[in-house]
Amino acid sequence: MALSTQDFIDLDNQYGAHNYHPLPVVIAAAKGARVWDPEGREYYDFLSAYSAVNQGHLHPHIIRALQDQAQRCTLTSRAFHNDRMGLFLKRLCEYTGYEMALPMNTGAEAVETAMKMARRWGAEKKGIPNGRQEIIVAEENFHGRTIAIISYSTDPDARINYGPYCPGFVVVKYNSAAAIEDAITADTCAVFIEPIQGEAGVNVPDEGYLQAVRDICTRHRILFMADEIQTGFCRTGKKFAVDHEGIRPDVMTLGKALGGGVFPVSAVVADKEFMGVFTPGSHGSTFGGNPLASAVAMAALDVLEDENLAEKADELGRRFREKISQAKCGKMVQVRGRGLLNAVVFEAGFQAWDVCMRLKEAGILAKQTHGHIIRFAPPLVITRDELDDALARIIGVLEEF
Repeated sequence: MALSTQDFIDLDNQYGAHNYHPLPVVIAAAKGARVWDPEGREYYDFLSAYSAVNQGHLHPHIIRALQDQAQRCTLTSRAFHNDRMGLFLKRLCEYTGYEMALPMNTGAEAVETAMKMARRWGAEKKGIPNGRQEIIVAEENFHGRTIAIISYSTDPDARINYGPYCPGFVVVKYNSAAAIEDAITADTCAVFIEPIQGEAGVNVPDEGYLQAVRDICTRHRILFMADEIQTGFCRTGKKFAVDHEGIRPDVMTLGKALGGGVFPVSAVVADKEFMGVFTPGSHGSTFGGNPLASAVAMAALDVLEDENLAEKADELGRRFREKISQAKCGKMVQVRGRGLLNAVVFEAGFQAWDVCMRLKEAGILAKQTHGHIIRFAPPLVITRDELDDALARIIGVLEEF
């Protein structure tokens, strides 16, 4: 007898740690911008695994690369070279415009890599006494959930009762270049921010903020590190969110869509003067740069470029914000975003979960954040007709509130 949606949910609840609160829906199949539950009900995916599925579910080019490589060689470790990693790193450097890349697996690992790079660079190149290096970060940030990362989180759910916390981080107000300037000391080695804060509810900074941060970091000779894990790879209508201001960070952390929605792949990119602080044994990963991941990532980059997904995200994102802004919803106070990374902000105290549940009934899967905000981020391969169909459903639900 086939298991039902509720059967699968019950299994998760019985045997899995309750560290997530998902919508009561089970995804059993997926293709492009759509997914299906065990009973065959169809939904539009408007979360895209937090932007890990920019290229759509089961893109044939990416799946073909996965299958072909899986039949040749999947894992070698970094004890040996393999015939895929160098090709992947070259391609990633060409795509991003940086001289070197260090491959890892998850976004959090990329962030840890960038933090270690900044601290070592601060000690070895800037002369900061080891143990005193400081990295400036922003309030409402989300960079992952390792002990080091949650040490500078301002989200109580992510942070409470995980002490002792790691020192060396200074938290300042987001979207304030002056706050960064004021926080810089002789021990500052880097500023690390999201160019758009995704988990905070698609918090888009004021025009000129990123340029100001770039100028401050250059003037004080500290690293400007941008977390593009959720905002990168065409999600915001440009290759990377920093491209909206035409600035170049010293370091970028990458992940999510780099794996094309089928395999965990992350990386840090930087020029040799910064990446050169790593020496044999100073950092590593058994799975980082494995042949399967490398083949998948190259295919994922192919799709982004071959299908002009940055331009598509920009065009459809503008349409999304225009149409949603016209919805007659008394509880909605703002629609914001860039490209196909958007959010609807409701009145403070409003339970956006109720809207998400109604959206699910209407065939739209989206998730609330911070209680009163819903993030809308469909795969970038969504067609204009699919978007218009989804928009009609979303507006219909919004106008119930």
